[in-house]
Amino acid sequence: MPSIRVAVIGVGNCASALVQGVTKSKENGGGLEGLSFEKLGGYSPSDIEFVAAFDVNKQKVGHDLGEAIFAPPNNTLKITSGLKLGVEVKRAPVLDGLGKYLKEMITVDERPEVDVAAALRESRADVAINYVPVGSERAARFYAEECLKAGVAYVNAMPTFIASDPEWEKKFRERGVAIIGDDVMSQFGATVLHKTLARLMVDRGVRLKQTYQLNVGGDTDFANMIEESRLKTKRISKTSAVQSLIPYSVPTRIGPSDYIEFLENRKYAYIMLEGTYFGGAPVKLELKLEVWDAYNSAGVMIDAVRAAKLAKDRAVSGAVTSAAAWTMKHPPIQMPYEEAKRAITEFAEGKRER
Repeated sequence: MPSIRVAVIGVGNCASALVQGVTKSKENGGGLEGLSFEKLGGYSPSDIEFVAAFDVNKQKVGHDLGEAIFAPPNNTLKITSGLKLGVEVKRAPVLDGLGKYLKEMITVDERPEVDVAAALRESRADVAINYVPVGSERAARFYAEECLKAGVAYVNAMPTFIASDPEWEKKFRERGVAIIGDDVMSQFGATVLHKTLARLMVDRGVRLKQTYQLNVGGDTDFANMIEESRLKTKRISKTSAVQSLIPYSVPTRIGPSDYIEFLENRKYAYIMLEGTYFGGAPVKLELKLEVWDAYNSAGVMIDAVRAAKLAKDRAVSGAVTSAAAWTMKHPPIQMPYEEAKRAITEFAEGKRER
């Protein structure tokens, strides 16, 4: 198979986990533990090649991507070290990418901003992944426009509604460019677990009365989300993912709750579902989930990237709804996970999408 040429927008913990995982896959001769699909449409994780990267952090800009992924404030698990990828991190525009708390943690590089569309064209990227911080609404839309200019498929890992916005989706469809979004859903994270439990309880006749999901962590993502104004679309994304599987209104509270620095990139999720079953008897479920947050999204992102490349190979434009339903919290069409897995499998086999 040909390579999948990938550009990374934002070299944070999620980019670090993805780059390290792909590198480990190459070291293993193509295999990688913990994937839903060893191959998708013929593509393996080792087919991914990083060709461009963008950031604003002085400790990352101008450095090789393989080194930049370990620069502070990145603090995720290390499964590889001493990487040299031959890809220089370019100085991105700041726009609204740095909120109140991130400004205290990151020194912005003073070099001139790069022309992003030109850099994407020069790198011959097939797919660009948007990893800008939560709440960077202008930045997420700016990069969408740059991908449209460059003809590069756009994977929107963040909770700015682009693929799920009909007007934006139309832009991508009319320009012949694929998009997968919005807001990447972890491989085995709080949202997919919460969705599955809610669906199970409803299917088994439980009448849900109320539910919550509270999350804490110690990386820049959680620090950034202390600023409630940057959190609006994130709450909507996570909440809608769960509520989409409950066929009636239920009081719900979902979203990041606090930043605890010493947790680093570990995330703790607390989920509660309460309702009644036969005869009105009460039932209540509470659980705690601990994960390394960046790695929880990396395997899913490998699926999204491979699906985006398949879309490009087949001249599929606009939202790739099957892949989005499998990989994203706020896709254009919500599906239960088993239906979404079937849909992306059929797409990979060439049986779905226009």
